[in-house]
Amino acid sequence: MSVIDITRHHQLSHDEAIGIAKDLAVSLSDRFDLKYDWDGDALVFHRSGVKGRLNVQPSLFHIRLELGLLLRPFKGRIEQEIHSHLDGLIES
Repeated sequence: MSVIDITRHHQLSHDEAIGIAKDLAVSLSDRFDLKYDWDGDALVFHRSGVKGRLNVQPSLFHIRLELGLLLRPFKGRIEQEIHSHLDGLIES
C-alpha cells in the first residue's frame, strides 16, 4: 500500500477552509473518479483501491490517502494535484 500524507497550515476562517476542502474534493473526484462524503469537518474519500480522509482543522488541513496496488503508479500525480490545488486556493 502506498500512502499520501500531507499537512498544510492555513490562516483561513472555518467557512473558507471548508470551501477549499470541498473544492479539492470536487477536483480529485473529477480527475481521479474519487467519491467523497462529509463526516463532520472531514471529507472521507473512497473508491476501489483508494481510501482516505481530509481533516479540516482551525489552522491546518491534513489529508491522508491510502492507494492500492492499481493506483500506485498515480501517486505522484495525485499528490501533485493536491499540492497545486491547496497552493492556489490558500494563497489566493
